[in-house]
This record gives sequence, structure tokens and C-alpha cells, in this order.
Amino acid sequence: MQLPVIKKLVETQSIEALKQAEETLLQEEQPAIDIEGEDEGEQLTHVIAAIWILEKMQTDEVAYNEACRAYTKKVRTSIS
Repeated sequence: MQLPVIKKLVETQSIEALKQAEETLLQEEQPAIDIEGEDEGEQLTHVIAAIWILEKMQTDEVAYNEACRAYTKKVRTSIS
């Protein structure tokens, strides 16, 4: 998971475009948008994170930094 890649997706893509990319990646196809990552798994991780952060920003009316911290906290909690 690379935070600069996620931030770029948040800043340049809509939730709808990201959800479409997620579906495309799950079908093991090439998404219409450019997503950095070493493989499809890392690309999918970036897309899922960007969707979660964008939804958090909209729902809670918070800035990217706060939403990103909430996401990374969620990830750390889930793997510990």
C-alpha cells in the first residue's frame, strides 16, 4: 500500500470511476484509469483505499489527511 498513489487517486478520480476500476480489476481485466502498483493485487488495494477515503471525506466532511489517518488506523487494527 503506497499512500502517495492513494492520494493521487483520491485527488484525480471520482468514486464512480474508482468503483468501476475495482469491478474491472476483480474480473481480472485492465481498468480504464491508470492505477500504479506492482500487480493487480496492489492496484486493487489502492483503489479500495481511495474509495474508502473519498466516502469518509464525504460522509464525515473531513479533509484528506484526517480520512487517510482513519483508514491507516483501520488497517493497522485489522492486522494486529
